[in-house]
Parts: sequence; structure tokens; C-alpha cells
Amino acid sequence: MAEVLLFHHSLGLTPGVEAFAETLREAGNTVYLPDLYEGRTFPDIESGMAYVGEIGFDTILARGAAVADGLPEDLVFAGFSLGVVPAQMLAQTREGAKGALLFYSCVPTSEFGDDGWPLGVPVQVHGMDADPFFVDEGDLDAARALVEAAPGEAELFLYPGDQHLFADASLPSYDEHAARLLTERVIRFLDGIGG
Repeated sequence: MAEVLLFHHSLGLTPGVEAFAETLREAGNTVYLPDLYEGRTFPDIESGMAYVGEIGFDTILARGAAVADGLPEDLVFAGFSLGVVPAQMLAQTREGAKGALLFYSCVPTSEFGDDGWPLGVPVQVHGMDADPFFVDEGDLDAARALVEAAPGEAELFLYPGDQHLFADASLPSYDEHAARLLTERVIRFLDGIGG
């Protein structure tokens, strides 16, 4: 099966993120789940992002890259929201990337170089169609541009609703139906890569 490096969202390494990683492991995948916050968690997106503001996005990217440096090359890079930033950076810039899973966020590919999305690296983007973070902050536009630029390799899945962290079962934003569908699609994606 696939080897996945999964980065948490802005609240930190919550029980819901850990449970998602365990679900992928139960499906036969190896999942590396680093803590980019060094043990801190936050009750809401605003306080989590305030912490990121204190330490800097560069620190988050550097911590993500440092974790990847100690792992095999053939990884699928995955991230929830804030975690999409290091995941997408590594998928676009690290030799040997096998795929990417971008949950609730997507960054314009130009943020990580002029070469666009790398050939032969499949990617899924998942988000809710009325999530103000995903829709109003440019992530949906970036995801659509990625799908257009990488036909056959990039897929965008939109779910009805307005929740941001909808696949984290430990949060009030959890949407059971959407989370189940997302998980099924992710496991099929990983089966295709690992098989």
C-alpha cells in the first residue's frame, strides 16, 4: 500500500486527525503523522492561525520539510487546511512524490515555482462548496486551476455544506456523510498508488 505523510490543520494534532490517520492505516497504508506545533493544540481556527502568525509560515514549511527529509522518497503528501501548505510544497518540489491529498485548501501552484504541477503526480482536492475559507479565500479557484492544468491527474471533490474542518470527528464542524465519502475516495486513491 501507500506511504503517506499527513500534516494536521491549524488546531494542531487533534484526536480527529489521529483517528483519520488510523483509518488509513487500517486500510493497509503506512501513515506518518508529525506534530508541526510541538505538542500545542488550539480550540479554534483563529487561535491556531494566531500561533502560526507568531512562529511564521516559514517555520511550518521548514518543520514539514525536515520531517520529509527523514522518510522514504516515494510518499503521498497529504494535509488538512494549514497542512496543505507543506504537503503541496513537498508534492511539487520533492523528487519521487507519488501523489497528494489536499483537504479544505489549495494553493496556486505558482507559490512553489514556475513549473506548475509535476507530471505523473496524481492529486485530489476536497472541500465544501459553501465553506467560506475554501471558497472566498481563493482555494477553490486554485483547485479549479490545478484541475485544468493537470487533466487526468488532478481531481476536485466538492461536498454540500459550509464547514471547513468537516472530516475531523473530534470537532463540531464534523459532517459524517461528507467525511465518509471523502475517506472512501482517499482510500481508493491510495489503493491505486500502492497497487
